[in-house]
Amino acid sequence: MTIASNPLQSSHVLDTAPLRARWGWIVALGAVYLIAGFIALGSIVMATVASVLIVGVMMIIAGVAEVFNAFQIKTWGRFLVWALLGVLYIVAGFITFENPLFAAVLLTLLLGASLVASGIVRLFLAFNMKRETPWIWVALSSVVTLLLGLLILARWPVNSLYILGLFLSFDLIMAGACWIGLGFGLHRTEPRSPLASPA
Repeated sequence: MTIASNPLQSSHVLDTAPLRARWGWIVALGAVYLIAGFIALGSIVMATVASVLIVGVMMIIAGVAEVFNAFQIKTWGRFLVWALLGVLYIVAGFITFENPLFAAVLLTLLLGASLVASGIVRLFLAFNMKRETPWIWVALSSVVTLLLGLLILARWPVNSLYILGLFLSFDLIMAGACWIGLGFGLHRTEPRSPLASPA
């Protein structure tokens, strides 16, 4: 007599099997991310400009989507609000292309302010958590975030030339390392047999 295997285990095997077969491509993707991150780290100013241009493209896409959605609204007042918001996004995106360094200054200021606000909120939440929970880790992470935001604001606008590029470089390097680790992890993992086991 046989007992059926755990359905969750079987679905897990079926889900990761295609990834296991393509572990080499995953490692290659991670290597591309890693190389791009180190190249960006070698030219921080260009990486800053590239990250600003990416933001500009996203703003233009968001603006076009907002304008398109405005035509789906029946009421005149809401149509104007959505259309105006979309136009502002599009204009801001093109301004970003016209003067990426000025946009980098504004984005760096927003980044620093956002980190400070996030750190304060998370620190407040950490001290309001129950003592049974690992609140100390939340508090430590919020302090790091708060200090990073204050450091960015303290050196603003001088650091606007390299902060965004630095963030982009580290993000690419971390993403590349994660993909490479995932690929080699899938390669080392032995596939578990979904066949029924004897009683």
